[in-house]
Amino acid sequence: MNIPDLPPATLRLRIDTAALADNWRALDKLSGNARAGAAVKADGYGLGIDHVMPALLGAGARQFFVAHWSEVPGVLAHTDGGSIAVLHGVGNAQEAAFAQATGVLPIINSLYQAQVWLEAGGGPCHLMVDTGINRLGVEPCKLGDPAIRQLQVDTLLSHLASADEDTEQNRAQLHAFREASQQVQPKALSLANSAGIALGADYHFDLTRPGLALYGGIPRETLCDAVQQVAYVEAAVLQVRELGAGDKVGYNAVFAAARPMRAATVSLGYADGILRSWGAEGAMQHDGRRLPIIGRVSMDMIILDCTDTDLSEGDFCNLSYTLPQASRISGLSQYELLTLLGNRFERVS
Repeated sequence: MNIPDLPPATLRLRIDTAALADNWRALDKLSGNARAGAAVKADGYGLGIDHVMPALLGAGARQFFVAHWSEVPGVLAHTDGGSIAVLHGVGNAQEAAFAQATGVLPIINSLYQAQVWLEAGGGPCHLMVDTGINRLGVEPCKLGDPAIRQLQVDTLLSHLASADEDTEQNRAQLHAFREASQQVQPKALSLANSAGIALGADYHFDLTRPGLALYGGIPRETLCDAVQQVAYVEAAVLQVRELGAGDKVGYNAVFAAARPMRAATVSLGYADGILRSWGAEGAMQHDGRRLPIIGRVSMDMIILDCTDTDLSEGDFCNLSYTLPQASRISGLSQYELLTLLGNRFERVS
């Protein structure tokens, strides 16, 4: 059958691409003599790769990082393979063949991956050295292995474990990275993520890799003035009803009206990434009025106290998505708040 155009969505994720571009420019400037790349993994941190890539390219970003090979085609639609690096590296011959066919550079994380890459014919690649996060990366003591020596390393990378905190681990990792760079002959060095940029010039080297801060996250307070909000969550009211004193709301009746009130059911729920942890202190807004969440968040719906407002069916309400504040309210990390956003949103930029 011929499917007609869909009716307007009752869920919108508004993406301020001008703010995204400004965030990249600000982080690039804060990177000093280093150039800033951009982490666009997880579908552009949940915002949609086709929305974020044009904005980042327009701002001047030229090096992009994804985690999975499945994320490569979406980025390739906007830029060439040499601009893309895959953080998970090559774990088998099929991934290596795909990398060589597309020109995408794998980030080699182990002696096993180095051997896979060399057996596939090798070529330019990046190399991750583990300096203390114990996640992915070649151990520094193995950098002298013949397999590593044979690699054509473009950029030597490592990843900071606690850059959002003032901790001795940052300095220890910096020292370990400098030592590792003496054992490899790369064209460039890269250590700092968003929070690492804020640690200062010692951490910048040649290439920084901002992620969270591009999309409105504030991993360190010193970035507050540089980073703008990018994501805005909006949901339509499905129904408004009158409640009497004692009426119970939502699953398991965790809320009961203490007085007569109006309640609005909105088209938003935990299937969209707005988890039940929002319920205790969460609220939405309409025309500047705060509408507290009452009862439990459902899979597809949230109920709001809209007493003393003129809220009606079809009106849109806004969920505060200033990421540090939303993190405090929900108990979720700023990273989770972005990447949990579901695919039922109409993403609008």
